[in-house]
Amino acid sequence: MKDITASMFCYQCQETAKGTGCTKVGVCGKNPTVAALQDLLVYVTKGIAEVVVKGNVDVAEISNINKEVITSLFITITNANFDEAAIENQINKMIGIRNELARKVNISNPHDSVTFEVSNREEMLEKAKNVGVLSTENEDVRSLRELNIYGLKGMAAYAEHALNIGLEDNSVYEYTYKALSKTLDDSLSVDELVALTLETGEYGVKVMALLDNANTSKYGNPEITTVNIGTRNNPAILISGHDLTDLEQLLEQTKGTGVDVYTHGEMLPAHYYPAFKKYDNFVGNYGNAWWQQTTEFVTFNGPILFTTNCIVPPKSEEVRNRIFTTGASGYPGCQHIVADEDGKKDFSAIIEMAKTLPAPQEIESGSIVGGFAHNQVIELADQVVDAVKTGAIKKFFVMGGCDGRMKGRSYYTEFAEKLPKDTVILTAGCAKYRYNKLNLGDINGIPRVLDAGQCNDSYSLAVIALKLKEVFGLEDINELPIVYNIAWYEQKAVIVLLALLYLGVKNIHLGPTLPGFLSANVANVLVENFGIAGIGTADEDLVKFLG
Repeated sequence: MKDITASMFCYQCQETAKGTGCTKVGVCGKNPTVAALQDLLVYVTKGIAEVVVKGNVDVAEISNINKEVITSLFITITNANFDEAAIENQINKMIGIRNELARKVNISNPHDSVTFEVSNREEMLEKAKNVGVLSTENEDVRSLRELNIYGLKGMAAYAEHALNIGLEDNSVYEYTYKALSKTLDDSLSVDELVALTLETGEYGVKVMALLDNANTSKYGNPEITTVNIGTRNNPAILISGHDLTDLEQLLEQTKGTGVDVYTHGEMLPAHYYPAFKKYDNFVGNYGNAWWQQTTEFVTFNGPILFTTNCIVPPKSEEVRNRIFTTGASGYPGCQHIVADEDGKKDFSAIIEMAKTLPAPQEIESGSIVGGFAHNQVIELADQVVDAVKTGAIKKFFVMGGCDGRMKGRSYYTEFAEKLPKDTVILTAGCAKYRYNKLNLGDINGIPRVLDAGQCNDSYSLAVIALKLKEVFGLEDINELPIVYNIAWYEQKAVIVLLALLYLGVKNIHLGPTLPGFLSANVANVLVENFGIAGIGTADEDLVKFLG
């Protein structure tokens, strides 16, 4: 068992210290207070879940509570919120919601998560010592509980994005409450928790399909798009994160102001949606994956808007003063923008700041091509199928997922560079920044890197695979000439992995390291039942995958 006397314990991300857990300060930058408050916030949501489940509450009648629960889970995702005061306020709000709901349904024999009370931060921190990850003593049970919780966090992020556009699915909320409450149930066996993990994957598929429907119904189907990576000589705003509704409102409010808008990191795929192409000041993408922001924000010069996670603590006061947050994101000392009752946000402070600052410094030039979500690729199906049948395309490599700081991630660049010219990379998420600017060419006009979009657009990759299975008349998705070599970093990647497992995909290679939250026994279950494996060197894996 890991040391329960540590000042904090967190192992939910790929970069966790020594691959086992952060115990003094998070590699992500969160301090022990933030870590403890996040643990307690998750615990309160479990209490609300128990009230909903045991009280047979109809989720259709508690829409505001549903939203607060998914927001609370989203707040605790890696790199989303570092603001102690904001998390403390959310804990107090959730305790109030829990108490009011518990009084209404009057459940018997409630768990401690339903009954505990705190009156100040000191009491919160004291309570958090006993309810965090290490409060589950059995290592295998702990591993499976956390695997499900991290999947639920990823689901919550995608559900919130869909809700912001106006779509929701009550069955997703029902399952979230059910699964959270089961992480409190000491009677569940390891086998039952494994089954719960696959069920979490099932709802992961459902929520990603929901978000795909929300995005495409409002903004159109992504289409093949060339995105500028240079700059113009105008003041500008950089928008990061994942939420397209925030981008839409920012573009509407910057029209005619002389202020340009650039995307950063996971917001790059916004350029692929037809609805955003009408904005003349939506000019390109600046920089690379999230972890390079500490240098790229310096040269951007203008204000930065974080719509979701992927914040790296800024190194200078000057940069921090230019950062704004909204939604589930937060950082101490940065201005946080809150929506009104109708979901509208006032970005005037960002726009006015941009007008006073220099234009971005150009750090690269040229363009990149993306927009290969499932609708676009299916339109190209005849070309793709013909290329496979003639042998022009020998194999597809799904290389979606996350990027990160570890030096070992250079593996993915090397792997992409060394792939034979008769192979195609299918990608989604910020992992693409390891190879999307390489000159890998095309196959009969089909680019060798097909970027479907954000991490949630991994759903597109699954739809594409299922369509190819149908076209080729195969019984099993694993008979396709597709290799899954996926990078992961945080909890949205966890729900993508669980979704793929639910869909029956086997022999997924995961890197640059396997999750620290997998106990030896749970890892063995995944290896034996699903063929999950790590990565080796690029040369070793090329021999293995192409053999």
